[in-house]
Amino acid sequence: MGARKRNRAEALKEERKQKYYAVLRNCPTSPRKMRLVADLIRGENVNRALDILKYTNKEAAQRMEKLVMSAISNWQQKNEGVRIEDSNLIVKDVYVDSARILKRLRPAPQGRAYRIRKRSNHVTVILGDLNKNITEELGLDTDNQE
Repeated sequence: MGARKRNRAEALKEERKQKYYAVLRNCPTSPRKMRLVADLIRGENVNRALDILKYTNKEAAQRMEKLVMSAISNWQQKNEGVRIEDSNLIVKDVYVDSARILKRLRPAPQGRAYRIRKRSNHVTVILGDLNKNITEELGLDTDNQE
């Protein structure tokens, strides 16, 4: 491995330590249905997102709620001693990607068969700090201001 590649890999590793996320793989729900739920919580405060998911009447909402709780737990592992109420955590990003498709056959008239596609998805929830996001968007650097 070259020096440039190694440096980039180390930089990505350090950047990953600063992210708080959780991933759900091979969830047996169609990506289209899961995206409906993901759009509800993207950009929301974590507590508000959990309330929204709790009262959303969709099967995907239960899985998403569990995933957000897992991301919060990952945040707590990296930030011991900090209360979650004081942190202003938000759901920074939610990615829903297509996963494997199980193909099944259904008998059809005149000896034919229709193909049934049972879709699944991968979901990634990334949490962020509201205060850090605002300063990054405005381009303010708190360290250099005097």
